[in-house]
Amino acid sequence: MKEHVQYLLSPARQLSDAEKCLVWKKPLSHKVSEEEQRISKEIKRSWNRGEMKIANILLEGDAGSGKTQLAKALSANFGLPYTKVTCFADMDKSDIIGAILPVISSERLERMDQADQSVLKALYESDGFQSAAEVLINVLGVTPEAAALKMKQLLNLAMENTEGEAVEYRFYPSEIVRAYQKGYLLEIQEPNVIRDAAVLMALNSALELDGSINLPTEIIRRHPDFIAVITANRSYAGSRPLNEALRDRVQHTEKMDLPTKEVMIERARAKTDYRNEQVLGVFADTIMILDKTARANAIKGVAGMRSYFYWVDAVAEGTSAIESLYHKVIYKITTDSDEIKILEDALKSHHLFENLNAAEIEVKKNEFLTLQSSGQVEI
Repeated sequence: MKEHVQYLLSPARQLSDAEKCLVWKKPLSHKVSEEEQRISKEIKRSWNRGEMKIANILLEGDAGSGKTQLAKALSANFGLPYTKVTCFADMDKSDIIGAILPVISSERLERMDQADQSVLKALYESDGFQSAAEVLINVLGVTPEAAALKMKQLLNLAMENTEGEAVEYRFYPSEIVRAYQKGYLLEIQEPNVIRDAAVLMALNSALELDGSINLPTEIIRRHPDFIAVITANRSYAGSRPLNEALRDRVQHTEKMDLPTKEVMIERARAKTDYRNEQVLGVFADTIMILDKTARANAIKGVAGMRSYFYWVDAVAEGTSAIESLYHKVIYKITTDSDEIKILEDALKSHHLFENLNAAEIEVKKNEFLTLQSSGQVEI
């Protein structure tokens, strides 16, 4: 709550009840990072400085380094609704702007496939608070890429079912347009996978501090509270170097790496409520060695904080440390036998298998002593 008051950008702004629900609430397990403090201070400091305003942020790093968590934390600090768009290779301009759909008569609608009926009815009944992609994702339970493809199919289908009629059209804005116009904090995930240069140009134009977006129905200006947080993975399959023009429109960048061992332990303790310092320390060492080894040997997978949390949680519930190491960490990095051998050799050379065995013995010893002290086992 203290950060929220300290960094609030527009104290006089009144959010609707629906918008208040979009402002991220920090869980008790959240630990404020140096990056979060630095970005929050920089944006707050520059907020009313005109051309020197900082409102486009780039977080670039490995998967699991906390980019999305940081973007959400900024929503909480600034008191801005949080939303996101996940980019994909075949995005086109309609995915950036939105789409126009003809409204089909109820008689023709009833003759269509049931699944298509459900989606079109959900779109027609939407109040404009959700983007078209979000409506499709919720109704169909699909990925953003599949939702975009379905939207294009629906457009063709709707056009076929309105031939010979006087047609009413309705514009469905994208998530980007909604955040841009209403002044939300928008996380743009992985724009470096987009292939179409025209899509990147549209995105670049929108990110100008005094930018605008040309919609089929109107020209909208960038809301003064709009903040774009671009999150991009390094060395990720399918990604390419971030577009230079897009990078140029960023006013602040953070290089996101694995945190220090001490911070890893603190976050894992808060996230899982597991308290064994020896185990947490050995697990952190293991994750850092696996991460370093994977990079050095061009192994594409990532050993990150997510793997660390799930590994700790599994052991906290009684799973073997070494057995869960494979299922929670190593197999997430790779299932290639040769690459697994490289990772195993790195752990052996740092005596980490020995340390994991010692930690596991310590865990079992502590469990036994706890049971003994409670009278559940006898000597």
